[in-house]
Amino acid sequence: MGDVRWLSPDEQVAWRAYIRGVAVVLETLNQDMETVNGISLHEYEVLSYLSESADWTLRMSTLADLLVHSRSRLTHTVRRLESQGYVRRIPCEDDRRGVNCVLTDVGYGKLVEAAPSHVEAGRRCLIDKLGSDNMLELGRLCSLVSDG
Repeated sequence: MGDVRWLSPDEQVAWRAYIRGVAVVLETLNQDMETVNGISLHEYEVLSYLSESADWTLRMSTLADLLVHSRSRLTHTVRRLESQGYVRRIPCEDDRRGVNCVLTDVGYGKLVEAAPSHVEAGRRCLIDKLGSDNMLELGRLCSLVSDG
């Protein structure tokens, strides 16, 4: 334990504020998404990533990596979306061992329907509180973490 670089008191306060802030934002976004649109934030994220991909299709493993989800968690999420007709799974053409997730027209419609409330919730719980300059800085700082 002698090698641990413990946080200074100021770093500890900042760390706890960060952890709580992320939890509050994610819970607010998820509650809004479920209440207004009947889908979870995770389900919305799947639809969103698929809508931004070529042919509305992504390999399940790629989608899991983008979402920072385990394969099993993504499988459960996709199964729920599939049961509602929002996505479908098909074998990868170039590698039959892989599975692609494809956004359906119905799923795209759900995404279009849900997007305005998602943006408003994001503005209400984070973006408007930070202001544009701080939000852009937050995005830059988070990219340092997520991009390695």
